[in-house]
Amino acid sequence: MKEPGPDHPIAIVPHPKRVRVVLGGAIVAETDAALRLEESVYPPVFYVPRTDVAMDLLAPSPRRTHCPYKGEATYFGVSGHGKEMKDAAWSYETPFPAVAPIAGHIAFDRAKMDAIEELS
Repeated sequence: MKEPGPDHPIAIVPHPKRVRVVLGGAIVAETDAALRLEESVYPPVFYVPRTDVAMDLLAPSPRRTHCPYKGEATYFGVSGHGKEMKDAAWSYETPFPAVAPIAGHIAFDRAKMDAIEELS
């Protein structure tokens, strides 16, 4: 486990706008309680509370990855109105303490979703 620091900063902040995730015209997630994770040189990622995700549109995947700063990620396939995207969402079920706020949240791959919108 590595701790975020000056050489690899990680910031998690509440996002002030509503976030909507869409695939195949279906709203996969919509929330006023998204967290925005900013990590080092990577693009920011929204983490949506599970309670605001249409979990019936997600299917667990066998894929797992490990981040030395966040822990083990589990993946989900996402479907919406007949469109399916493999490993398009992920979650850190038991994240490392430095990123504990993302527990119970799901992130979505921008390249695999039709839209991840920020609404007023």
